[in-house]
Amino acid sequence: MIENKNTPRTPLSELGEFGLINHLTKSFTIKQKTTSLGIGDDAAVLDFENKKCVLTTDLLIEGVHFDLSYVPLKHLGYKAVIVNLSDVYAMNAIATQITVSIAVSNRFPLEALEELYAGIETAAKIYNIDVVGGDTTSSTTGLLISVTAVGYANEKDLVYRSGAQENDLLVVTGDLGAAYLGLQVLEREKKVYEVNPNSQPDLDQYTYLIERQLKPEARKDISELLKALDVKPTSMIDISDGLSSEVIHLCKQSKVGVNLYEEKIPLDPTVISTCEEFQLNSTTVALNGGEDYELLFTVKQEDFPKIKANPSLTVIGHITDEKSGIGLVTRANEKIEIQAQGWNPIER
Repeated sequence: MIENKNTPRTPLSELGEFGLINHLTKSFTIKQKTTSLGIGDDAAVLDFENKKCVLTTDLLIEGVHFDLSYVPLKHLGYKAVIVNLSDVYAMNAIATQITVSIAVSNRFPLEALEELYAGIETAAKIYNIDVVGGDTTSSTTGLLISVTAVGYANEKDLVYRSGAQENDLLVVTGDLGAAYLGLQVLEREKKVYEVNPNSQPDLDQYTYLIERQLKPEARKDISELLKALDVKPTSMIDISDGLSSEVIHLCKQSKVGVNLYEEKIPLDPTVISTCEEFQLNSTTVALNGGEDYELLFTVKQEDFPKIKANPSLTVIGHITDEKSGIGLVTRANEKIEIQAQGWNPIER
């Protein structure tokens, strides 16, 4: 964590656990009518009436999921919320509350955690969710953040990974590969900085890539868009570990195969040019990079006219029978088996 020596440092021991929680969450306000009771008691109280509740948790660990030498704490707080909300939206549900738990070592002063929680609060405001609880504890290994997100949906609106059917169209939102390349740029500049701390990198041409890595957005808008188009996906998953991994998850859960067309994968021009600079294959980056937090879903063929003109949606393939396998159709019109080569924290 790069520090300014002139920045005040308040030891966390001055506040104690409950004082710290009160300090960091004092500006959080309740916005959701489903929140009966937020922070301040032994547990939060939520009331969803007759809705189905969805629940998801992600854990971010310093040195595994993020590097504080180039990740600002405010961005980290924001991203920790986003990665959870993305899972809720992938269920076609409405996100309403989160809890935030952190473990910190004594190298973090109060001011550092204020930055972290400022990012959490910003995400909560933008996505209209309530922070309703959490925990703090000490750590001997740096910073750990665990966020749990809660949401709801009518049962008829929920979308699972297991609903894809033969002949459905495979659709993706946005573009892919930028977050991974943003990470490559940041890692490269870190190495340059370690050799020459006086170097000042010019990152203007990589702004989009770095933003996709440091400050991703969850696709809350897609559920609203699809409802407006009168389209309900037959299956859906968010792209956190890489397109290849998510396609395989979706197909295995639905017991189907797929033809995914290489030429249809949406790539930003910056991704293409940066892949050339780094001598990387853009298809490989899009398939295996991860952290795009776009949505991958299937729709019935009869819904194609409703989505075909929308710039946020790209049809990249179609569902086949299970025996046909999970395949990538290359630009040379050859079909090769898709392998899951995306993010796997167990292998680190």
